[in-house]
Amino acid sequence: MLKIGDFSSLSQVSIKTLRYYDERGLLSPVHVDPETGYRYYSASQLSQLHRILALKDLGFSLEQIAKCLEENVTGEQMRGMLLLRQVEQQARVEEEHDRLSRLQSRIRLIEQEMLMSQEVVLKQLPRQWVASVRETIANYPSVGQLYPKVVAGVGPGVVGQAPCFAMWHDPEFRESSVDGEAGIFLKEPVKATGGVRVYELPAITAASAIHAGSYQRLQEAYNALLRWVSDNGYQVAGPIRELYLQNSQPIRQDDESYVTEIQVPVSKAA
Repeated sequence: MLKIGDFSSLSQVSIKTLRYYDERGLLSPVHVDPETGYRYYSASQLSQLHRILALKDLGFSLEQIAKCLEENVTGEQMRGMLLLRQVEQQARVEEEHDRLSRLQSRIRLIEQEMLMSQEVVLKQLPRQWVASVRETIANYPSVGQLYPKVVAGVGPGVVGQAPCFAMWHDPEFRESSVDGEAGIFLKEPVKATGGVRVYELPAITAASAIHAGSYQRLQEAYNALLRWVSDNGYQVAGPIRELYLQNSQPIRQDDESYVTEIQVPVSKAA
């Protein structure tokens, strides 16, 4: 089982939304500690959550979603509904593009439910020097706005040594006002200016997954990590890291040539 904060971080749905779905009878925790009131979720509940989010993007009301869940709509039926909505969305104006991207991602997630999970490995990561900028940003893609500050603080010659990374410090998924950190790995400490911090990341044990594809589909790797953490008796033990191993400029959220590694610090659950 996963604590509600861990389930929120890895499913990328806020704690507030999970609690609201519980109140409406759409997705209840598998266990509530009678003494502490802590809520716990299972990786097996991802399928239910995907259906709720997909139906919500289709424009269904919560009452309609509850009825669909009661009727046990199959994955194939859901896929057909989503594909139909995808065709309709393609004719809409540019402001609907983000909604369409979410639908495409949900389709892939539902199609992969019965396929083999993405490979997750456990890594021992050593201490590592980094230079970074940490700020509250509008949303997760906005982390790209912080890298020019890192470059200005350490110089372009230093930046080319290693891939860029991002770390997410919020204890849950957030739709806005994200506590994000953007940085680069260093071979050794360097002098920095302009609010750039140079420090040493601690050694950690991390569950790692490599995602080959667009940033819009990073959820696929996050879901694999959620299942692995839950199935192997671990819990999230620190800020999640994203390493951007391969990308191109300008950054595009839909570029399928990108390669990203997601590292989740973990410890054995009590």
